[in-house]
Amino acid sequence: MNRTALFAGSFDPYTNGHHSIVRKAAGLFDRVVVLVGVNVNKRRCFDAEAMRDAIARAVADDGLDNVTVVCHDGVVADYCAAHGIRWYVRGIRNHLDYNYEENIAQVNRLINPDLETLYLRADDAVLSSSMIRELIAFHKDVSDYVPDAVRRLVE
Repeated sequence: MNRTALFAGSFDPYTNGHHSIVRKAAGLFDRVVVLVGVNVNKRRCFDAEAMRDAIARAVADDGLDNVTVVCHDGVVADYCAAHGIRWYVRGIRNHLDYNYEENIAQVNRLINPDLETLYLRADDAVLSSSMIRELIAFHKDVSDYVPDAVRRLVE
């Protein structure tokens, strides 16, 4: 049986925290799809397709040959149903993330009853895309917080 999981986010930008979740998921599943999504409530700072390409380079640089990266502008639960994906991986940093993610998981289950959400604990609870964007705005070095392929995109 091919066990495929999806890890989705706006990844604006993709961080080392996201990458650690991808590495963990790649070790647990036969295949992982990283989905760069469009959140209608957020204005992107970095082009989604360019971020997809940078994530794909970071994944390749890490030798994660069971990971693919795609862009999608629809509902995650629908994408999973259309592609036979039954596991939705989410990274959580703290109880606030858990409460937020649990609400989304319940909505996803209404849309796609076969979709199971799995939570993986983040390695660095303070690392976030918004933190990276703020550091970039103040011309700070973010090389310790993002994969090299992403750093080249966001500099």
